[in-house]
Amino acid sequence: MTAATVTLTPYDKIGGADAVRRLAAAFYDVMEAPDYAALRAMHEPDLGSMRVALAGFLTAWLGGPRDWITSQGGFCIMSRHAGMGITETTRAQWMAAMRSALAQAEIAPQWAEKMVQALEPISRGMLRRGVGALPA
Repeated sequence: MTAATVTLTPYDKIGGADAVRRLAAAFYDVMEAPDYAALRAMHEPDLGSMRVALAGFLTAWLGGPRDWITSQGGFCIMSRHAGMGITETTRAQWMAAMRSALAQAEIAPQWAEKMVQALEPISRGMLRRGVGALPA
């Protein structure tokens, strides 16, 4: 009798729930720095619910439990951000904050880079026409 092969998801490979919570917390901590003022201004004063939401989204996105997505009745990241007026400036700030958060949360560099590579086109897809936005 042989043991079943277990395929680890990216969620498992970065360290599961604890790592994702560290990453979400680090992301919003980083976003409080003056370098991210334009990005921070797009959010509510209290980031508590956003920390939970980012952790829930990343958990499902990385192949972990989908509990948060289910509790939201589904989730389309593009639709949820459509009205935010994301510009190249705020998109770049988001990516820079995520890179910094990945390092602060001590996500292994090879997995952090894979996440950045996957998040980059998603962030570009959120750009909206307006000052600082990329042309269509």
